[in-house]
Amino acid sequence: MPLDAICLTAVREELSAEIIGLKIDKVQQPERDIIILALRGGPKQCRLLLSAGSGDMRVHLTDYRFDNPASPHMFCMLLRKHLTGARIVGVYQPPAERVLEFMLLAPDAMGKIHEKRLILELINRMPNVILIDSDRLIIDCLRRVSSELSDKRSVLPGLFYHSPPQQEGKLDPFKVTGERWRELLASRSLDMSVDKWLQASFSALSPLICRELSWRAYGETDYRMESITDGGAALQREFFTLVEQAAVGEFGPWMIAEMDNTPRDFSYTRIMQYENALHVQREKSFSHMLDSYYTRTAQRSRFRQRADATVRIVKTARDRIIRKLAIQEAELAKTAKRERLREYGDIITANLHLMKKGQRLLLALDFYSESESTCEIVLDPLKTPQQNAAKYYKDYTRAKNREINLTEQIQIAGRELLYLDSVLQEIELADGADDLSEIRSELVQTGYIRQQKPGKEKPVKSAPMRFESSTGMQILAGKNNTQNDRLTLKDSLRTDVWMHAQKIHGAHVIISCKGKTPDEKTLSEAAAIAAYFSSARRGGKVPVDFTLVRHVKRQAGGRPGMVVYTDYKTIIATVDEALVQRLQRQA
Repeated sequence: MPLDAICLTAVREELSAEIIGLKIDKVQQPERDIIILALRGGPKQCRLLLSAGSGDMRVHLTDYRFDNPASPHMFCMLLRKHLTGARIVGVYQPPAERVLEFMLLAPDAMGKIHEKRLILELINRMPNVILIDSDRLIIDCLRRVSSELSDKRSVLPGLFYHSPPQQEGKLDPFKVTGERWRELLASRSLDMSVDKWLQASFSALSPLICRELSWRAYGETDYRMESITDGGAALQREFFTLVEQAAVGEFGPWMIAEMDNTPRDFSYTRIMQYENALHVQREKSFSHMLDSYYTRTAQRSRFRQRADATVRIVKTARDRIIRKLAIQEAELAKTAKRERLREYGDIITANLHLMKKGQRLLLALDFYSESESTCEIVLDPLKTPQQNAAKYYKDYTRAKNREINLTEQIQIAGRELLYLDSVLQEIELADGADDLSEIRSELVQTGYIRQQKPGKEKPVKSAPMRFESSTGMQILAGKNNTQNDRLTLKDSLRTDVWMHAQKIHGAHVIISCKGKTPDEKTLSEAAAIAAYFSSARRGGKVPVDFTLVRHVKRQAGGRPGMVVYTDYKTIIATVDEALVQRLQRQA
């Protein structure tokens, strides 16, 4: 749901208790529509996020660390000039409006204190962040709005700040009396649903809340106005109960999520309309809820977009290799007939005394045929008989060399396909920007992604997954080829145990033995981890090979993560997601 006026009131009350009295230490603008104010002076430093993005308008404290652009935006530089060192002395919200004013006492260059206000307008289609002085003159704003863009008001430096125009035809729910309610209900249009009537009649109510009021009153989110038979008593009761609770500050941060915990919506009151279809859970604060819903969801979305772009690069390269491989295999099939070229050369040589220059065809005994039949050999009339024989011998030699070359190229292409398939699986396992950056760095090193300019793509060294067996032994698993290489060939001891799903793509799994022999339970659990983090994850039973690290070597000429191993044994492991999650520890 959008951050409606009542939900914004709940956020304001929470923020007021957290940030009033704190000083602005730093100002960041990591994205076009996001301002971050780093605050100090309390028990711990905190960071206030203000977003004026059309799809993610919000304000809350955040734990997420944004990357700053190489060059700060002009508005960010202006805010740094005016607000660095400013103290927050109050947070004001006009009644039933989606606007917050942060009242500040800011020092100038001479140390003199001036009153300023930073205003966040969460207005549909034209959200904004505006800095004004004590006379309410606009110093500057995130979005400059001229009379050409809006005929209702201009927002430009030097102009007097006017509050956003109120929604026409809508009533403030906090000012509606019982008598006024009954008048509205009596004049209602019957050709609409209850939630649409609420939304059209009152400000500060989001579509989600309007549907919730309809559900609480009549058990349906799309209940029709024409179906009301109690004179609207149930709807009136639920409406005024909600308004009274909001008026006295009875708010709660409620997250609505899919059954896999993917955030779906949020509210300041418990939402019951979804019954058991969605998961509704109370969060510890509004800031935590909004940070989870917007910032982390946006982070996951950006990560998914970047991951999808990487997948496209890998799949494009993979498809190109598959097409090339098909051509090479067709050419290799042709070289299988090369022996006949040598035989033709021999037959021509045996019949040189019967031939003459300009001849186009030779009919001769085929002494390589078991039946000693006659064969026809096409000749080049511009060549002598000796030159025709030499051509067939040369074609034979070329085909023989081509077979050797094609066989080698097909083997290389096959290894590349295996490597790219492993990268695709790694992207599925990646659970953060660091993992994906490491995979992209690997693709840069292997030539599948063009090298960026220095500073564009920072080198990243992410940690492998960590597990602890039921008997207390540490188990590590690589999430990508680079990690697999580093884990197996550099970080592990030669006496550690190495595991890998047999003959398929998967993680390198290391049991850190520290001089001990792993027990059967640890071997079984480590094998389950290797099976789960392999391309056979959706299978049931998976054969897993294991050996000591000293028996594992890098494959000659192979891509990262490709190894050969000896002196191994095989254990049959069962894919068990619950077991893997239980054993996993935070890095």
